[in-house]
Amino acid sequence: MYSIIDIETTGGNAPYHRITEIAIIIHDGKKVIDKFSTLINPERSIPWNITRLTGISDTMVQNAPRFCDVAKKIVELTEGNIFVAHNVSFDYNFIRSEFNQLGFDFNRNQLCTVRLSRALIPGKPSYSLGNLCDSLGIKVNDRHRATGDALATSKLFEMLYEINKDYIESRILPSRFAFSGLNAKLNREKLDSLPESTGIYFLHNEDGRIIYIGKSNSIRSRVLQHLDGKTSKKAAMMKRMIADVSFTITGSELIALLLESEEIKKHQPFFNRALKRARFNFGICLSKNENGYLCLSAESIDSDEKDSIVTFSTLKEARASMQHILENYKLCQKLTGLYESQGACFYQSVHQCNGACIGSELPDVYNKRVKKAIKYLNNETKNNLAIVESGRTHGEKAIVCLEEGRYRGFGFIDEQDSIIGWEQLVDNINQFADNRDTQQIIRQYLIKNKVKVIEFDN
Repeated sequence: MYSIIDIETTGGNAPYHRITEIAIIIHDGKKVIDKFSTLINPERSIPWNITRLTGISDTMVQNAPRFCDVAKKIVELTEGNIFVAHNVSFDYNFIRSEFNQLGFDFNRNQLCTVRLSRALIPGKPSYSLGNLCDSLGIKVNDRHRATGDALATSKLFEMLYEINKDYIESRILPSRFAFSGLNAKLNREKLDSLPESTGIYFLHNEDGRIIYIGKSNSIRSRVLQHLDGKTSKKAAMMKRMIADVSFTITGSELIALLLESEEIKKHQPFFNRALKRARFNFGICLSKNENGYLCLSAESIDSDEKDSIVTFSTLKEARASMQHILENYKLCQKLTGLYESQGACFYQSVHQCNGACIGSELPDVYNKRVKKAIKYLNNETKNNLAIVESGRTHGEKAIVCLEEGRYRGFGFIDEQDSIIGWEQLVDNINQFADNRDTQQIIRQYLIKNKVKVIEFDN
């Protein structure tokens, strides 16, 4: 039996935000057996942009039951069933987080209709629920409301089930009873207690030695993937060696990335050798053309003749960083190597480039912005910065500190605490050494994610 679930929330971060609506459809693969839905009082205000998206307002949930009031019903409707959702980790992590706050360990086997759709209905331009249903002729009523989306997901699931029932059943995320070929000393009970939270995990051998360190936004799901061990001979070998698992919850993905890098350097695990040998063979390089314009370019730097401003592990990362500074400093696509043309670049035609590509912006003016971009890439700032993210639990903030652009460390403070000054903040963090890897991690994270940054005058 399957419990097809959709939720609406106050935001996208499970440890911090709360559920505002839930719909559960009990399904046998061919038809709907039972339904349940309710608004939920999140016991906090709903942001205006979420209300605009879902239509759920503070007034609507004011007299709705709290999660604790419907928790027993949710347990009963999902017990023994497979937890199914479109992008299942989102719904599952939120519900698991709500139960964690009640002191209850919620564990269910899971299926994701996004992954199933990609495998069984390949070639679609988009696998979002709305676009996928439109392309398949599935009518969606009340989009971005739990009941409407759950019903649409159930119709999609029926279609997928009819296409290949055996494949679907083979992709159920296994519970502790479904594994085979594991190390005899591995405690199966411990696997079910692993959290669906962001952090790092340590895989140990029989001697207690760490053989692998990883980072994940869902520790439990990622460890279970390792215990599947079907991707390569190396994965199968590691699976047989895993005798214990430990973890550290960070809440913040940035802290997880930084801590993973630190712990790998410290322990040098056998199966992290690929990471230890990773080289930074790509970078953003600087040159000046015949017209006096400073030109940035993302390219391979295998040659010793090339000097780079910053380095990257892949060309894709270097180009992503280049695109970021191009947009933020209004640089020219042509002069950054992202657009080939005999004349003007595309951005010039939409007024996002001031015309350096055709000589209408003077080199001295353009080069000033390039130099600012270079300072950004090198984290050259005289001020101290605090990157603020959600912490490990509701009501906690995670803080990553940069002192004059250099990584100082991270820590956690109560959400209600006001950040008075830099020295007070530094007293509340665990301090770590700055290095090229941490600089790279922070730079890439700030490029890819919108985060809150507090700046302190130095």
